[in-house]
Amino acid sequence: MIEKVKSDVNCKLICIDIDGTLLNDAKELLPAVKKAVRRQYEKGRKIALVSGRMPYAVSQIEEQLEIDCIKICNAGTYIIVNGRCVKEEVLPTDAVRQLYRNIAQKHHVALWVFQGYNWYVTQLDSFVENEIRIIKHQPDVRNIYELLEHWDRNGISPNKLLIAAGEEKVNDIQKELELWENRSFDIAKSSGNYLEIFPKNVEKGKAVKALCDILNISIKDTIAIGDHELDIPMIEAAGIGIAMGNAIPELKAKADFVTLTNNEAGVAYALEHYL
Repeated sequence: MIEKVKSDVNCKLICIDIDGTLLNDAKELLPAVKKAVRRQYEKGRKIALVSGRMPYAVSQIEEQLEIDCIKICNAGTYIIVNGRCVKEEVLPTDAVRQLYRNIAQKHHVALWVFQGYNWYVTQLDSFVENEIRIIKHQPDVRNIYELLEHWDRNGISPNKLLIAAGEEKVNDIQKELELWENRSFDIAKSSGNYLEIFPKNVEKGKAVKALCDILNISIKDTIAIGDHELDIPMIEAAGIGIAMGNAIPELKAKADFVTLTNNEAGVAYALEHYL
């Protein structure tokens, strides 16, 4: 059962993760979820889609919802309001070189690189091809050293990186990176197969706080819903933190309450029974 708390919340902003939260396991937006989110939007509450996804892929979900959403993309490093990037965080290019040489090549995995609306990969593999099928968008396959040289000449830096692999390999890479000293980046999983790599001290929680400052909304007047490690800071930061029924135990422990799973329209259940 859901245990309701803080029912007097004056909600002005609803922040929702996409994969494993807003969408079911088949990457579908269930009709009940769409209806519930639209109802809150029509009541005047702002909806923010907060995802590790790139802007193009987040915009696809916005189109399915058929409402205007704020988009916090690339693991909280790229915030879009009214079609304009209002805040951006970047990684140093030297960190990309280091990660490619010491992690991607060592473990024989592709390095995904996100910069604004662009998606680059160092090679194609089954995980890249699966992502292409999901978001219906092709990455640019590039020699990473040539790309970084071009960026260095033009003052460009990426927002985040991603490593996609089997769960065991992702866990091994995460443990290895956690031992690196003086890292210029932080890491968190957005799913069992995806390890997100983003600028130091940048995460979804701080992105939501930054958005609240931009919108002149108190963080206490927000609700956040998520399911995985990348969502934990957002759940902790929000006035009300909601864990999906399919969420990892660590996130459930931080949440104010737990709703149904993403396959059971858990977002709809939480919004309809809580607000």
